[in-house]
Amino acid sequence: MAIRQIFIATALALVAGATTAQGPPGRSSAPPGVVVAVATEQDFPLAVEALGNAYANEAVEIRPEISAKLTSIQFKEGEMVEAGQVLAELENVEPLAEVATARANMVEIEAQYKRLQQLFKTQAVSESQIQQLQAQREAARAAWAAAEARLEDTVIRAPFAGRLGLRRISVGSVVTPSTVITTLDDTSSIKLDFDVPEVFLARVSRDVPVIARSAAWPDVAFEGAVTSVDSRVDPVTRTVKVRSEIPNAEGKLRAGMFLTVVLLREVTNALMVPEAAIIPDRSTQSVFVVVEGDTAEKRVVKTGRRRPGQVEILDGLSPGERVIVQGTQKARPGQPVRVIETQEDGA
Repeated sequence: MAIRQIFIATALALVAGATTAQGPPGRSSAPPGVVVAVATEQDFPLAVEALGNAYANEAVEIRPEISAKLTSIQFKEGEMVEAGQVLAELENVEPLAEVATARANMVEIEAQYKRLQQLFKTQAVSESQIQQLQAQREAARAAWAAAEARLEDTVIRAPFAGRLGLRRISVGSVVTPSTVITTLDDTSSIKLDFDVPEVFLARVSRDVPVIARSAAWPDVAFEGAVTSVDSRVDPVTRTVKVRSEIPNAEGKLRAGMFLTVVLLREVTNALMVPEAAIIPDRSTQSVFVVVEGDTAEKRVVKTGRRRPGQVEILDGLSPGERVIVQGTQKARPGQPVRVIETQEDGA
């Protein structure tokens, strides 16, 4: 019995000692230590970066207008050609015969028309006969023009100046309007299309400078300007398509290339805090602000642009206020904290 009483007394003494050492439940012996940073206004260059696809200023697939045998090819792959230059010729025996027939018919009707005009002066023929022959004369002219057009279709010309692609057909092949003989691209300037977030829509307009870079030419900056902005915003990506034009006199850029684009380079002033201060909370973001009396205050903020280690604050914070960057997990709204270090530069 005595041993049992000694055991109970010892246990009570240990419990009392532990309670004295820890203090009352729910109360800490000292405020938690935190590291804070000062929210400061800093220069934050505004630059929109995007990925774009290059397109030729003008591009076309060279195809024949009619079905016929290819009789000659008068170009070399990859060469520069001028507008109107002959690229290929098709068999033209039948079109030539049609032109000759139409021309002969036209000559005959012209002769008849002149004779009837002389006879009409002597009233040997009626006015209706003259009108009928005049209609035949117009029809003959139209038939002659159509025959000439079909003959012209046997000669394939470059519609504009540019660089030819690979030849895809050989002499002697029978081609149709669906047959691609080669391609022609005008790359004297390049159209560059890219998507920009809709938040920058008010800042993007015609003539805004653009700088593009290609993996093929990593040390070259291709400079151009915005030429147009699409009239619609993509409802899924919330972006708008922007088109710019880049001079390409040296021919380094080609249609289909993938380029990185930077535009809207301008210096703006922004309120910045370290990224570590931001506390995600479902659909909102918050920070702990150390107010007078070194008390923690949780505040919802609206964030903007980011750069490595820093976040722009658009609303909810004022310059000079201190935010907790280390020890946020220990801080509680309305509870005191102990500032052990202050980062004055906000970094």
